[in-house]
Amino acid sequence: MGKSLYIAEKPSVAQQFADALKISARRSDGYIESDTAVVTWCVGHLVTMSYPEAYDPALRRWSLQTLPFLPKEFKYQVIDGVSKQFAIVSRLLNRPDVDTIYICTDSGREGEYIYRLVDQMAGVKGKTRKRVWIDSQTEEEILRGIRDAKDWSEYDNLAASAYLRAKEDYLMGINFSRLLTLKYGPTISAFLKADRTVLSVGRVMTCVLGMVVRREREIRNFVKTPFYRVIGTFLSQDMKFDAEWRSVDGSRYFQSPKLYKENGFKKREDAEALITQLKETDPPVGVLSKVERKKETKNPPLLYNLAELQNDCSKMFKISPDETLKVVQELYEKKLVTYPRTDARVLSTAVAKEITKNIGGLKNFEPMKGFAQEILDQGSYQGIMKTRYVNDKQITDHYAIVPTGQGFGAMRSLSPLCMKIYEVIARRFLSIFYPPAVYQKVSLVTKIQNESFFSSFKVLLSEGYLKISTNSFAKKTAADVGKASEGEGEEVSCDEALLAALQKLKKGDILNINGLGIKEGETSPPKRYNSGSMILAMENAGQLIEDEDLRSQIKGSGIGTSATRAEILKKLFNIKYLSLNKKTQVITPTLQGEMIYDVVNCSIRQLLNPELTASWEKGLTYVRLGGSIGTLVNGAGLAMATMDAIKQAGAEPANFLDAGGGASEETVAAGFSIMLSDPHVRGILINIFGGILRCDIVAHGIVNAARKLDIAVPLVVRLEGTNVAEGRRILRESGLRFHTASSMSEAARLIVGLAAESPQEAGV
Repeated sequence: MGKSLYIAEKPSVAQQFADALKISARRSDGYIESDTAVVTWCVGHLVTMSYPEAYDPALRRWSLQTLPFLPKEFKYQVIDGVSKQFAIVSRLLNRPDVDTIYICTDSGREGEYIYRLVDQMAGVKGKTRKRVWIDSQTEEEILRGIRDAKDWSEYDNLAASAYLRAKEDYLMGINFSRLLTLKYGPTISAFLKADRTVLSVGRVMTCVLGMVVRREREIRNFVKTPFYRVIGTFLSQDMKFDAEWRSVDGSRYFQSPKLYKENGFKKREDAEALITQLKETDPPVGVLSKVERKKETKNPPLLYNLAELQNDCSKMFKISPDETLKVVQELYEKKLVTYPRTDARVLSTAVAKEITKNIGGLKNFEPMKGFAQEILDQGSYQGIMKTRYVNDKQITDHYAIVPTGQGFGAMRSLSPLCMKIYEVIARRFLSIFYPPAVYQKVSLVTKIQNESFFSSFKVLLSEGYLKISTNSFAKKTAADVGKASEGEGEEVSCDEALLAALQKLKKGDILNINGLGIKEGETSPPKRYNSGSMILAMENAGQLIEDEDLRSQIKGSGIGTSATRAEILKKLFNIKYLSLNKKTQVITPTLQGEMIYDVVNCSIRQLLNPELTASWEKGLTYVRLGGSIGTLVNGAGLAMATMDAIKQAGAEPANFLDAGGGASEETVAAGFSIMLSDPHVRGILINIFGGILRCDIVAHGIVNAARKLDIAVPLVVRLEGTNVAEGRRILRESGLRFHTASSMSEAARLIVGLAAESPQEAGV
């Protein structure tokens, strides 16, 4: 019987696998071996894509004549600094006595890519390969992952996605960086008095740069506007409270141009005029026109994913996302928490069924000991399956970051920062087993003449989960956590005595006016991104897309991934496009960064917008061109031919939009939304040659999208290839108005003619 080879992503993880497998043999140079098994490791990436000069030495010199660089087959090479470990791994993979390879790199797209490149470069043949997919480094989970390991072919789609994304980013970075450097580099160098300036651009990092620069310029261009609020102070017996005037229906200032907003004036004299009018009331009293009493509950927040944890750590500890990732990765490798590079904020059903293990283990962690015991004693974990904290549909690769309930022997080696972050994760986890916090609220509307004054008060009745929310190192108490601060439009936290007095009030009660005054304020500029809020903005980049329908189509698509966002930010800091204040974690653009932004904005503007990056997450490649005929095509070659046909027919294409070979109904719908986000589109041409992408799938996508989006411009569809008859039948029987064509030139002539006749612009 041959040996099994286990290959991990780094030495520390390999050691965890060796320990779980009870391999006690001495570590050799680059691997651990026993009579039955070998454990080895990568050191991150061992293989990378080759630079253009590997294809042709002449390409070392940057020239416009050699662009675009589009190799037919991509080359790869071993990274210089890790060539020794690659040689060791390659030899082990190809050893005759090794018959089964267990792939134990990180359970995600990047981990899959790391191994596949090594396998490809080593030329492995004739071996059984199994993929180990785990959520934590505990011995139990490692052994389960090995036991349940699937044939690596089950992860071919994940690998294909990783290869494709790497190729796309490589081609974009190589070509656009060289192009912009050659065109604009000398000018920027002259201005900055630098020897040479390389303009580095990329699908993700340039979009992030755009977000930061736009925010900074919004702040610079912001003009503070003063406003004036009228505040009334009212008395009832021994009780006194403030209320804010608002212009509502019935007010003499309702929808007046003198207002800044409904609760403030643009000019002080107008606020003073209102006070003068109100003081003419005889007698000077207010009348309660509305009293509302209700209880409000506040549920525990969802669990941590990496982005949320990075954001909170940035606020609490003033550390960068990269530092947070390093800490949580250490906690993961020491078996204390589950897999960190996750976008999910919920648990899986399978984990929820055995959640007592995670809870019970926290009895060994002193700050959480009492809470964990209380949860187990009361059995509050039993209903967790029916809550919003468990949802398999919201999990892609891994569930949320939670404590494993193990690994406490390693705590002696943890830094104080690691201990604090572990406590933050543990408290968030245990809080979901506690009831909501409950508030008693009283809202009042007091009228003087026909003018309304609003006030709202609340008091915390039951702490619920808040009792566990305060970290041991925090300065505020649990009650403080649940309090709202007093401010414009916010509720005022009050003591129980005042609340009890307020609750006695009823509609029609007369209140004495103790005073009327003016509270001056001014508008505030947008806040700069800090390292944490930047990560969240990247995760939720789809929300930045202006077009509502396009935003809804790609709402789940962010910029980058949980595994790469911190590295992207770090790169922008390293190349000095962005600057990070380490004390505050505030991010600002550098002069060079702003110049790069301006260059890209004037040349390849799409790189700055989230819709390009987000569309790629849907399997689409989109470039806006400025013409009037929108196109959706599968394959870059067919896309270019389609655009040529449109030009020959007398119009200009509005976009380059490639749906790729494996598009789905969802992809087609997203493609429609992207095209229709362009107001210049006056007609749409769908040109699909069905190979991998079946014509019936496309037809279903077209019909469903047309019904949902109410497409108001002419639409021509040309289908050929796999299942074309079924695709045409679906279009014909849909009851919708589609124009069809049998050839590309016919389709182009038809859509150009129809668009010329249509007075409408695109709308959804």
